[in-house]
Formats: sequence, structure tokens, C-alpha cells
Amino acid sequence: MVEILGLCEPRFAKVKAAFEKNFRDHGDVGASVAVSLDGEMVVDLWGGFRDEAKSLPWEENTIVNVYSSTKTMAALCLLLLADRGEVDLYAPVIRHWPEFGQNGKDKVEVRHFLSHSAGLSGMDEVFDGEAFYNWDNVVAALARQKPWWEPGTQSGYHAITQGHLIGEVVRRVSGQSIGAFFRDEIAGPLGADFFIGTPESEFGRIGELIPPPVQPAGQVAADSVAARTFANPRLDAAASRTRGWRTAEIPAANGHGNARSIVRAQTVMANGGVAFGQRLMSEAGTRRIFDKQLNTTDLVLGVPILFGMGYGLSTPDFPMGPNPHIAFWGGWGGSTVVVDQDARVCISYVMNRMESGLMGDPRGFGITQAVYQSLA
Repeated sequence: MVEILGLCEPRFAKVKAAFEKNFRDHGDVGASVAVSLDGEMVVDLWGGFRDEAKSLPWEENTIVNVYSSTKTMAALCLLLLADRGEVDLYAPVIRHWPEFGQNGKDKVEVRHFLSHSAGLSGMDEVFDGEAFYNWDNVVAALARQKPWWEPGTQSGYHAITQGHLIGEVVRRVSGQSIGAFFRDEIAGPLGADFFIGTPESEFGRIGELIPPPVQPAGQVAADSVAARTFANPRLDAAASRTRGWRTAEIPAANGHGNARSIVRAQTVMANGGVAFGQRLMSEAGTRRIFDKQLNTTDLVLGVPILFGMGYGLSTPDFPMGPNPHIAFWGGWGGSTVVVDQDARVCISYVMNRMESGLMGDPRGFGITQAVYQSLA
């Protein structure tokens, strides 16, 4: 049995049991889980190994690349600016980023970035490998590009591009890169050990991702929006072990943290703008995530998704828990983020052994289910 370390309040014993089951029955190598309730941490557990050879223990401060769970941090940056009155989510993007209006995009609104409906789920100009780490070149290419469908009419998961689209608005408004803005305005005040662009000083504690057997979009027609999305820029789990990937700012995919750091940041959204004694946003500002945008079969994911502002929303067809106001997202390989404004609960699971799914798997779902069983 893997030794499980950390904090778990007695009423959440089922969460610890579900975490142990992930190692016993689902092949976890190293992982962490965290839960906050009413703005305070009630579960903060970790265990296993941070490398595939199982020679290095997963420690309290081990961090890993969480892929698209990073998107919730990018969304939080933009929602914070909206809460401060510096961004109107329903305004045209060109108000903040004039160059973006090329090729018929002058009416694209900021909210279309948050709901994956801007028509820019992938890129026409090829960005192979480290070319994608050049922020200015990528956002200039996105500004030039013609949308793949009429913006605002349907969603198509912007797997990698969403972070640059949101991030450039954050940069134009704040004068900071999104990594720096997140560090100064969110991670710092909340004590969240999470990075969008990870300094080399932190490399010694990064866990080794174990790639999944199947790459995204491996089973779809080559000319589909899904295949085109994942073909350019291409996802490669092996890149997560390189200096270039780790230090670049890729706000849709290369955030590094653990379950604790995700919960320390996202608790703000679950608890009316207050987390761990710090008020970051107004309660009204946090409710913006439930401004329903699109409820269609996503062109990239191929399943029905109701998008709010920056998060997927729980629905009867895609239930994440028993309450009406639950938002969520996850990362390629299995990491998860759940924000429940009714129960004032935030949940995260982060691991290093990746599965193939883009939207979670039994490990994260089992943790979430155990949280709600504990609350019942």
C-alpha cells in the first residue's frame, strides 16, 4: 500500500479512502487531492512517487504540469479584471486588442474566448515545437486568422489557443503577461503554489508526467475541426519534461501546481470571493461563471457541454454533483477542478500518470463523489 500523507478532517474519511483506491485499483503512481469548505482547507493529501521508476517520493510540495486545469486559472485572471471593471466580458475584443479585428473578427466578444466559441480552436499558421513558445508570434497569428466557424454560434474546445486569447486581453489591460498577473494578483495573495511559466528554480520538485497510451483526437476524421485543433499546435506529453515548455507561458496547458495550489486559487470562486481569509473578488463577480453561454455538442470534444464564463457547468446530462451551481474543468491526463458555489466547496485532484481522456476519468470522479458523500 502507498502511504498517504497530509490533512484529512474525520468527516472526509471517504475522500481519503477514494484516494487510496486510486493507487490500489486505478494504477496511480503519484498524486494529490485537496478540498476546501467555507473558504478553508479540510483535505490536503498526497502520496506515491513523482517519477515513473518509483524512486522519488511525491512530497508535500511536489508540483506537476496539470494541462487544461490551467484554463481555470486563466479564466480567473480575466474574471478578476471584469470584477474590477477593467474588462467588459460582453464588449468586442478589439476594444482592448485592436489588431484582433482582422479577417472579420471585429465583432468577436471577450466572452467568446471564455466559452470556446471564438472559432479559433486551432491554428492555420504552423507552430511546431518551440515556435509555439514565442508569445508575440502566436498572438499575432491568431489576430490574423480567419475563424473556422461563425464566432458565438457554437463551441469548439480551444485546447491550446484559449490561453493565448485570454492572456493577450489580460496583457493589454493590465500591462503584465498573464503569468506575471496571476502570480502578483492571485497566487501571491492566496498563497497558491501554482505557476503559468515555471521558473527554473522550481524544476527540482516537478513530478515526471507519465504519458497516456493515446493522443487526443486520435480517432476522428483528419479533416474535422477536432483533428485540425489538435494537429496545430500539437500536444506532446513528452514536451512537459523540457525547459522550453516549462518556462513558456501557455495559459491553456502548461500550468504547474498540485491539488492544494489549485484549491487555494479556485476557492475564491467557490466561496463568494473570499479564500483563506483574503477577499479577492466580489461575490457578484464570482457568479459570472454561471452566465450561461452555449449548450451545444462541442465541435472538438464531440459531446454536449454547457459553457459558462471560463468553466463547464454541471447539467442533468453531465452532472458533477447534486447542486445547481457547480462549475468544473479538467486537464488532459486526469487532473480535475470542481467549484460548487451552493456547498461552498472546491475540489481538486492532480496526478502524474496520465490517462487518455481530456475531461477526466474514474480517479477524479471518484474523489468528487466521495466529497459529496461526506457532505451528505
